[in-house]
Amino acid sequence: MVEIRGVAATSLDDMVFEYLEYGEESSPESRFISGDDCYDDDGEEERSSFDVEESKAFWDEQKKLLQGLLYRTNSIESKIRQATKEVLKDAKNSQCGCARFAAAVAGGGCWSCLRREVCNRLINLGYDCAICKSKWRSSSSIPSGEHSYLEVVDRSSAKRGETRVVIELNFRAEFEMSRASEEYNLLIGQLPEVFVGKAERLRGMIKILCSAAKKCMKEKNMHLGPWRKHKYMQAKWLGRCDRSAAAPLPVGNSGRTAKSKASMLTFDLLEAMPIPGLRRTAVEVSVI
Repeated sequence: MVEIRGVAATSLDDMVFEYLEYGEESSPESRFISGDDCYDDDGEEERSSFDVEESKAFWDEQKKLLQGLLYRTNSIESKIRQATKEVLKDAKNSQCGCARFAAAVAGGGCWSCLRREVCNRLINLGYDCAICKSKWRSSSSIPSGEHSYLEVVDRSSAKRGETRVVIELNFRAEFEMSRASEEYNLLIGQLPEVFVGKAERLRGMIKILCSAAKKCMKEKNMHLGPWRKHKYMQAKWLGRCDRSAAAPLPVGNSGRTAKSKASMLTFDLLEAMPIPGLRRTAVEVSVI
């Protein structure tokens, strides 16, 4: 089950990559990430009353934590992010056999075609990019599901080893909720539409955003859907996945034209293979 949510149509020229370039620094996300990947969504004690001051303090803290992850980056992320931004600008001029491709470029359509196009273009630029498809089984707390996204593996630094950079083309929409509070919407509004960042950074963001989603639903006395829980969101990008190269897009991509195919209705056998003594006879063909 791939979650595809429509977002407001926007030009790719205006697509948000809101990151401040502070240069190399040591893993700022480590301040917000515990070693336990199985974050407990249901272990907090429920309160019968709503504390306004406590709520304000919570949302202020989540905002600071999220900014701490968004506004810091390293050179590898910056390089791949800039390449992705340029690729997306060019992708809007591409065509494929899928009628929904143009809608995806505009912000809400065939994400599969757009992922393949971006993946192929990044590969052509020399990046080790692939389409990742994650799948997970149902458990007592979350349903089964699957999700597709892009991944670039950078091996340019022998000291750091491999760096896994996740590219999610519809990132903000993954966390939007139709009945969210104003505080939650303001927090989500800080997210870029397209996320390009290390898996470790994404891990910290998921924890913050899922905690905010749970708080939002609690304050509104609403049930938090299992597909909003931390374990479910984490499985999308940080669980096991099948990594594969992108297949070429259907005819029309990058200005290529289709090869014409001969039809048996128009192929002249006598002209192709002349046989003495045979004459051409007109045959009426009706189309039903």
